[in-house]
Amino acid sequence: MPDIVIRGGTVIDGTGQPQRTADIAIDGDRITAVGDNVSRGHREINAAGALVMPGWVDIHTHYDGQVTWDPYLTPSSWHGVTTAVFGNCGVGFAPVNKGSEDYLINLMEGVEDIPGSVLAEGMDFSWQTFPEYLARIDASPKVMDVAAQVPHGPLRFYVMGERGADHSIMPSNDEMQTMGQIVEEALTVGAVGFSTSRTVKHRTADGRPTPSLSATEPELATIAQAMRRANAGVIECNSDMGPGEMNILINAARLSGRPLSVLLLQINAEPDLWRETLSHIANANAAGLQITGQVGCRPIGILMGLASSVNPFSSHPAWQQISQLSLAEQALNLRTNQALRKQLGEQPFDDSHSRWIENAFDRTYELSEVPDYEPMPDTSIRARAASMGISPWLLALDLLSIADGENFLLHTFENYADGNFDVLHEMLTSKHTICGLGDAGAHVATICDAGYPTFMLQHWGRDRVRGPKLDLEFLVAKQTSKTAQTFGLLDRGVLAPGYRADINIVDPTAIRVKKPRLLHDLPANGKRLIQYAEGYLHTFVGGIETLTNGAHTGELPGRLVRGAQSLPIA
Repeated sequence: MPDIVIRGGTVIDGTGQPQRTADIAIDGDRITAVGDNVSRGHREINAAGALVMPGWVDIHTHYDGQVTWDPYLTPSSWHGVTTAVFGNCGVGFAPVNKGSEDYLINLMEGVEDIPGSVLAEGMDFSWQTFPEYLARIDASPKVMDVAAQVPHGPLRFYVMGERGADHSIMPSNDEMQTMGQIVEEALTVGAVGFSTSRTVKHRTADGRPTPSLSATEPELATIAQAMRRANAGVIECNSDMGPGEMNILINAARLSGRPLSVLLLQINAEPDLWRETLSHIANANAAGLQITGQVGCRPIGILMGLASSVNPFSSHPAWQQISQLSLAEQALNLRTNQALRKQLGEQPFDDSHSRWIENAFDRTYELSEVPDYEPMPDTSIRARAASMGISPWLLALDLLSIADGENFLLHTFENYADGNFDVLHEMLTSKHTICGLGDAGAHVATICDAGYPTFMLQHWGRDRVRGPKLDLEFLVAKQTSKTAQTFGLLDRGVLAPGYRADINIVDPTAIRVKKPRLLHDLPANGKRLIQYAEGYLHTFVGGIETLTNGAHTGELPGRLVRGAQSLPIA
């Protein structure tokens, strides 16, 4: 008898093939049968009316630190993620020399908006080399499988010391060779890739550019050649994609003989630049390389709230009158203190922060109890305020002071220049893209996009009204087999005999993301935005149930995935 049989569900197997009604048998951590004549199991799960799909494989997270203190890796585990890859964007915590931990914390705090106090208290830094870091992760209990990449920033700082963050100094040939050797060793013991950042947006908490920003072609070439020697790993990059940038990255991919995956998104200042990048990707793939663009399925949204990192009023001197009050008391004052309302609602303080907020109102929307991530432009804060004949500042104040001040405004920072999802539809449907902009574990009090796999099913597969929906089979494949294959994790992402029993059973009528909330549940009482999901009936990781009706079971079957995994034999 199989250990578990999932009986009578609508199976969407992750390959893109049409959905069908079938039973699934699980023995140990593997699927052993999918079909109509599956024998009775020790445990039977009635999945009639439910969707049965592979667990989500999220290849762009930043759980580098959180994995050492949080076995449940929330919020991703609430959203059916069963494999998470971190070490993205050239930041992480290994390798590290003793005494330089503070720099890596400063780097992560600046680039990924994770408070330094949280990281300093949460991590023990019981490692120095990358193999030692992998061993530390391996020993930590986990609710899901995880995999790690070697980040360029820590690598540079480890080899070059303070010089590695000085962009007027290039590494010597010996230092470049040492970097290559470290990457080769890391790939040999289980790293799944090498990541780098080449964007001016990435800075340390004290304002310095990320170490890898100015890395030259010889440095990238040396690391690429090390990857070729190891015959392992993916190159991952976050770049501004300026002139010639894709050529540099494509040359590194060609030298390495390894896949390249780059972030692909629409920026407001150059709304069509992403098409140029996608064209480079398509041409390189036609020439025999393996390159993907990592895309999102909704706007990258900055959440503005009274207690989030971006508060519209926080730089105004009048805000200091209530800044130390509780959230509920702040909201009450904003509703009832007429002098304060006049100062904040009609006379915004003239500084860079207030000017940025003023300009942001065109693309900022109220995030209602049922979050709308594809809002109409005429519902923006500026448009609504104009129709009401009031200042957008006053409207923002009124919306943020509702109830106990737990409301949010969503500023569509990227991927929403045209006020609709047409560009996202074009990105998602390209054969050269995969899903990968959730940034789970990062931007903890600014952005909350870790729930995007759930949103993708809900919005693109069921609820969208402002444009075409996408087939569930396509969407599931995009977030399971496609992401898994990009990183060589060929043993997962498909429901077929021999594959890992990483499975989500979902109520198709109930699946949705809930309104984000701000919690103080990080180390050092750090705050973070979280988003719960509804509709997950069961989640299995390696054949063990980790989530039942949205609640953790307490089981922690996750493991460190060391390197590429072979295609299973049924």
